[in-house]
Amino acid sequence: MEFKIILTETAIRACEDLAVTDPSKLKKVHKTLGLLQTNPKHPLLQTHEYISLRGPNGEKIFEAYVENKTPAAFRIFWYYGPGREKITVVAVTPHP
Repeated sequence: MEFKIILTETAIRACEDLAVTDPSKLKKVHKTLGLLQTNPKHPLLQTHEYISLRGPNGEKIFEAYVENKTPAAFRIFWYYGPGREKITVVAVTPHP
């Protein structure tokens, strides 16, 4: 199953900022979004629930790795929905 990726305004702004400040990192974000779209449980994503956050309607928030073993490694925070076969990306940000 392939998911439709929906970006929040926060995620869009983060990607726009990366386009200016770090295009190579934006390329990694696009690759990660592609993996997320086809298989949110892909081993390279190291997807896991992020316990301290919830979506706007109480959805479980998940964290997927854009980078690993690098200072301030980027992550994508997302949840399933709204509706079937959709994933909403809440944030694209360095690891908190």
